This record gives sequence, C-alpha cells and structure tokens, in this order.
Amino acid sequence: MESCVLPGLSRLLSLNSSSPDATAALAARLGRLLAAGDTLLLHGSVGAGKSHFCRALIQSRLAALGRMEDVPSPSFTLVQTYDLGDLELWHADLYRLGDTQEVVELGLEDAFATAICLVEWAERLGTLAPKDALRLTLAPGRHADERYLTLDGPPQWCARLAPVLSEH
Repeated sequence: MESCVLPGLSRLLSLNSSSPDATAALAARLGRLLAAGDTLLLHGSVGAGKSHFCRALIQSRLAALGRMEDVPSPSFTLVQTYDLGDLELWHADLYRLGDTQEVVELGLEDAFATAICLVEWAERLGTLAPKDALRLTLAPGRHADERYLTLDGPPQWCARLAPVLSEH
C-alpha cells in the first residue's frame, strides 16, 4: 500500500497525543469526516488505546445527533452496531477471532461497503481487510498517558485528513 504522504502534511504519518483527552479530541475530529463505506483499521498492543479511541469517536458521532449512549468494548460480542440516522457504525474487536471465515459470518464484509467500520485488532482480517481503509496504529509513549499515533492509507485519504491534521 502506498503511504499517505503529501508535501506539507508530514504529520500525517506520525502524531503525538499527550493525554487521553487529546486522543479523544483527535478521534472526534476524525469521526466527523467518516462516511458510509469508510473503514478504520486499528492496530496496537493491549492497552495502547484502541478501544478508548473508538469509544471517543462513536460518542462524538452520537453526541452530534443529540444522543448519549454507553459504548462498551465489543471484546466479547465481537461487534457492536450504532444507528447514526442515515447510516450505521460498526465497531468490531477481533482479538478473539480464530479464523478469517468468522469475519464473513459476522457480516463485516457487507458492512465495509455500507457502514462506517472501526476494527480493532485489524490484522486478524488477513486478506479481507479493505484495500481503501485508513490504518491507525497506536503505541505507548514515554509517559503513561502519552500515545504515538500513526496514520497510513491510500492517497485518497490525504486530502480528506488535511482538516483533521490542521486542528492538531
């Protein structure tokens, strides 16, 4: 996959979040630009902040509709769906997935085309990962609350992400 790099947007590949609140703010900004058919594939070790990022993104989209909901981790259910009015948002946690065939059984392949999909432990998708997805890797920083975030994706994401990065 070609990296998503444009002159003047070098921050696109590497962002530093100094706190959970800063990470949540970035998630909310990114969430505003996601539309039906967009997939965000999240990578990172246990405790890196994948669920926190997804929860903040989902809650920001719900708040924009005047709704407040608890957003549990789908660790045990594998998938949680949210009605955003004109589209659905799917939040998947594939940590416990044993085989890529289970992705098909969950209905994720269809959701990739019609919904906003947030997929934690995205490496479990194997070859089923959408080629046009945005990838976000979270890694612990030097301090307990600090996170390093790396965004990567096909070139079409560059222009779409520019407003998100300009607010960072």
